[in-house]
Amino acid sequence: MSRGGATKTKDTSERRCIATGDTAPKAGLLRFVVSPENVVTPDILERLPGRGIWCSADRAAVELAVKKNLFSRSAKAQVTVPDDLVGKLETLLARRIGDLIALARKSGDAVAGFEKVKDWLATRPVRVLLQASDGSERGKSKLWTPEGARYFDCLTAFELGLAFGRETVIHGALATGGLGDRVVEEAAKLQGLRPKTSLNNGKTVGKDKKDA
Repeated sequence: MSRGGATKTKDTSERRCIATGDTAPKAGLLRFVVSPENVVTPDILERLPGRGIWCSADRAAVELAVKKNLFSRSAKAQVTVPDDLVGKLETLLARRIGDLIALARKSGDAVAGFEKVKDWLATRPVRVLLQASDGSERGKSKLWTPEGARYFDCLTAFELGLAFGRETVIHGALATGGLGDRVVEEAAKLQGLRPKTSLNNGKTVGKDKKDA
């Protein structure tokens, strides 16, 4: 999506994962570059200068790349991998998704709150149904994923709240369109990196009074 809101032609080019050796579309891979200080740097927006190093958006793949020193092998030089690289990737992706949701909200293409989301699911095309990973399973089970939409629960109530300008959010939805597609792409990456059991130590939060 361009700044003016026009949808760009989807990039279908492929890259090779340094961990699996498989070639796959860029949409399912994470890009890294080596900084001038020889430090491996995640490039979530895929804009940083330098030769890209690609790895599948999968926790096991990234951990294997670190364990086997595959970043140095790909760079053909000894490089430094930051501590807790997976954790840093999670933080960057969650922030990126939140920014995209915030843009969609400002343009009227995203809503939060059980009743508003339920109404959207029943009355208009929805691209993404978002529910907080630490939200009540009972409450989340009352909503459904429409045909052609994607469901994600890889963000916490706090992270969704930041995206929607609230303290916490349990339920959210995005309309069909370019921003919705971008959220799908980035959320799929985060979901591959973030095991559900690690979120909020398995705790759940109830329906927030602002999420009505």
